[in-house]
Amino acid sequence: MKKTARRRQFRPLRFLAFLLIVFAVPFFLMGGLAIFSPRTWQGVGDFLPALPKQMPAALAANDSSMLPETASQRLSRIIFLRRAVNSRVDRTDFVAIDKMSEDLVHAVVAVEDRRFYEHHGVDVTGVARAALVNLQYGEIEEGASTITQQLVKNLFLSQDQTLARKAEEVVLALDMEANYSKDEILELYLNTIYYGSGFYGLAAASDGYFGKAPRDLALPEAAMIAGIPNAPSLYSPYEDFILAKKRQIVVLDAMVAAGYISTDLAEDAKIKPISLVHVKK
Repeated sequence: MKKTARRRQFRPLRFLAFLLIVFAVPFFLMGGLAIFSPRTWQGVGDFLPALPKQMPAALAANDSSMLPETASQRLSRIIFLRRAVNSRVDRTDFVAIDKMSEDLVHAVVAVEDRRFYEHHGVDVTGVARAALVNLQYGEIEEGASTITQQLVKNLFLSQDQTLARKAEEVVLALDMEANYSKDEILELYLNTIYYGSGFYGLAAASDGYFGKAPRDLALPEAAMIAGIPNAPSLYSPYEDFILAKKRQIVVLDAMVAAGYISTDLAEDAKIKPISLVHVKK
């Protein structure tokens, strides 16, 4: 009698387990796995109160009034990345990627992150390639960080060269690639980096150096602007035109190596005169 009672007791549990399997399988097959997608959580973040506007970390580096972030703030940023990005990006003079010169986009990818469209935020192969390029020129011409890593560092992170900060950079770069398209990442990057001589963002740099909209930049101008963010205080043509010109040549050679332009087109761009809006006194 006791064995019969136990069997009856467990039958409802087995039936419930059976129902769970029956409903769970179609749920996952019909897209239930989306709950584990990073993009799903970005939608949840849209329902949360907007974060107060903040300067990108790269601009706020010397602001002593900035309070250090807590662990919970950093974790929230990873989970609700789009919400965090929106709080750091000024959309006033934001330039959409389809309003940019194609030569400029190609130049930036060629010199900063040639495998940009192949990696997922972190590029181990690129580290080795950058080391070879730097040895060839005898100085730092290319960095090992991807465009995605540079973007999250400029937006959110300090310049400290610690293992913890680098680990956070890698996590955020992977998170960025999971939640943004490549075009969106490039768009954010080009609109938030420093181009020297007080110009933050592509719109300001294009107008400040050449008096043009970003979509109207010619190849020689695009290559010069693309070379500046590597070392803005050195490669701004208003600071040192000769260094800016040398850097432009490096960018044009990188574009040839990446297959964006022909050698003849690059050589022609190297000798074309550059007309700046003004010459710094």
